[in-house]
Amino acid sequence: MNLPLPESWAAIFALLSGALVVVLGLVLWSVRRHTDPVLRVSCDQPIDELVPSLAGLSLATPIAGNAVELLENAAFFDAMLAAIGTARRTVHFETFLWKDGALSRRLTAALAERARAGVAVRVLLDAIGSKQVRGPIAEQLRAAGCRVEFFHKRSLRHLGMINDRTHRKMVIIDGREAFVGGHCIVDHWAQEIGPGGVTDISLRLRGPIVHAVQAAFSENWMGHTGELFAGDAVFPPLAPAGDLIIHAAFVKPEGSAPAVKVLHHTVICLAKKRIWIQNPYFIPEPATIVAFGEAVARGVDVRVLMPTTGSSDNAMVQHAGHRNFDRLLQAGVRLFEYPNALLHQKVMTVDGVWSAVGSSNFDDRSFETNDEITLGLLDRGLAGQLDSIFERYAADAIEVKLDQWRRRGAWHKLKDYAAYSINELL
Repeated sequence: MNLPLPESWAAIFALLSGALVVVLGLVLWSVRRHTDPVLRVSCDQPIDELVPSLAGLSLATPIAGNAVELLENAAFFDAMLAAIGTARRTVHFETFLWKDGALSRRLTAALAERARAGVAVRVLLDAIGSKQVRGPIAEQLRAAGCRVEFFHKRSLRHLGMINDRTHRKMVIIDGREAFVGGHCIVDHWAQEIGPGGVTDISLRLRGPIVHAVQAAFSENWMGHTGELFAGDAVFPPLAPAGDLIIHAAFVKPEGSAPAVKVLHHTVICLAKKRIWIQNPYFIPEPATIVAFGEAVARGVDVRVLMPTTGSSDNAMVQHAGHRNFDRLLQAGVRLFEYPNALLHQKVMTVDGVWSAVGSSNFDDRSFETNDEITLGLLDRGLAGQLDSIFERYAADAIEVKLDQWRRRGAWHKLKDYAAYSINELL
């Protein structure tokens, strides 16, 4: 027989339960807390002389002797699938978003064929972004001999990291060739540019930088499965393949800002002439907006190209970004919205000589929470290619003007502020 608790004991129990909930909440909140970098960097040297500093601050090292091929839109998939078909020893694949469809079937067939041929195929997929793979697709890959793992599945084990997703998009072939960028395994990425289509950029890499990309894959694979891999099948000796200097930002140290955040924020402070950004989700923090304004004040041409709310795959993210448009425009930043497709590339060029290309969006979710990878590349030719792509899309974009922006309707403003209030969860 259960006897009711005395009123005083019931109150104490309720108090202790409430305290436990608060403590657990603080534990979850503090899992990824760190000190943000102060956006004040004093240095008179040009950006092309500062690559050792940029690499060092983002916990990397400059790696010389590389070759890069820029791959736009659907051309990326033909190059990636052809490269997978050449694999003789290992294929390592990691992505955030993979949905069922024609492109999925092509990739599944390519990976399965290599596994049946005796190639070690490891596939690491985000458990939320690639949830459509958890079923027949994963079973087909495993039946062929592929290792398929899902990053941070919903479980008590991952309770403190449930919001932490792998947003990286990487493929490494035999440890000798790598692909890094923004492409997802979704049919929209493989169709022609237009309504419902997607624009994107990835890079094919050859040379010693491939070891750094392999290390990024190893970080998450080992952290998730406990498996270490070594030897020439994964880290072979790599001779120079070109003359590009590249550094890779991907580390998330405890107690300090993630490397991708440090890298993006540092170059804003060091730019002397130009900062051109192409990014689908642009929600800079208040301190970053101030840094952009200071860059404009010292003569830097700051431009940002992004999709409209109508062409984005997540209108709420665009509305969250809209909340800061007034301050950005007042600071002298030029803003362009592309209406014809989801503009998805994650690109920044600085002073026409240095470029950042990778998986990271320009928002708190990418900078603070997700696992990302961004490559810093010193090459005037590549920066020129990326700036030409910016100009091509900007020609069909709508430039946002301050006077017109301030006349947008009350409903639009309400959506902007409501979305911004939860921007770190979007």
